[in-house]
Amino acid sequence: MKTEIVTLCEERNVTLTAYLQEVGGEFAGIPRRPAALILPGGGYSMCADLEADPVAFPFLKAGYQVFVLRYSVGEASVWPNPLEDYESAAEMIRRRAGEWKVCEDRMVVIGFSAGGHLAACAATMAEHRPNAAILGYPVIDGECARGYQKTAPDVIGAVNGRTCPCFVFAARTDNVVPVKNTLHFLAALEENDVAFESHIYSNGPHGFSLGDASVGMSPQTVCSRVPHWVADSLEWLKDVLGDFGDGQMTEPRFGGRINGNHDPYLNIDCTLGFLFSKPEAMAIVQPVFSAGQGEQMQATDQMDPAAMMASIQNMTLRQMLEYAKVPEEVMDQFQTRLSAIKND
Repeated sequence: MKTEIVTLCEERNVTLTAYLQEVGGEFAGIPRRPAALILPGGGYSMCADLEADPVAFPFLKAGYQVFVLRYSVGEASVWPNPLEDYESAAEMIRRRAGEWKVCEDRMVVIGFSAGGHLAACAATMAEHRPNAAILGYPVIDGECARGYQKTAPDVIGAVNGRTCPCFVFAARTDNVVPVKNTLHFLAALEENDVAFESHIYSNGPHGFSLGDASVGMSPQTVCSRVPHWVADSLEWLKDVLGDFGDGQMTEPRFGGRINGNHDPYLNIDCTLGFLFSKPEAMAIVQPVFSAGQGEQMQATDQMDPAAMMASIQNMTLRQMLEYAKVPEEVMDQFQTRLSAIKND
């Protein structure tokens, strides 16, 4: 393994530390590796070592090229300096992908506390967005963020359909960054159909890092499940970024959004509620219900039609057609007709 430290901004003491593993040769079948960019916490006053190298090691073990960004802190942390530091790091990682043997389309940002705020901003606001984000006990709400850096933005309003899939973890008993930050962020992700996984542990202090004895955590301070976030997040990354295959990364098992509501054109992966809000789509989909296609679509006098429609509005048309056992060729016809309609 090679280590390289790049100064991104000498004036603000911003550095990017790269931990680069070998590829090819003894690592036959691995020409490139996914990238993990770590943003330590520290309340925008420092970059905590506890959330830097210790976090890098398990991701190195999992096969990642790992980078630690020590971004602008203290008086230099006025916004948007930290986000510009992220932009510089992300742009460099992708620009030097050939040299550093990185899969430029498989980069995850990992942020903790204030670094979690910066990682969330990267996922929602940045030009060079990551492909996935892991946020540990993140600062999200504007009021909380401004308590550490008065110019820091609120993240919630920036969440949209372009936000990358997120893995978020926190402790219910965090008395520094209240768990409502995580809950508000998850609600925004849900509202915008962004794929996410979340773990809120019953007990733990703020800043638990890996959550085990290697970083000074004792069983008396954290619940036994806290350290599981590492293994869980790595397995989740296999779902959303893919895994090592024979000479290349495998395709992701799941997409970054849970439906097609934000795609450029309508399709059968849009939700029924979304399609019903579009007159052109409504004209295509409504006959399915009127005709009662499929053996599972037969209504009974015990059903309240309005309540039934409300209960299935988040179901995609594909799911509904599959449930109704509609023939595949009919599903293809729906896809063809809907895909001709631009999603304005």
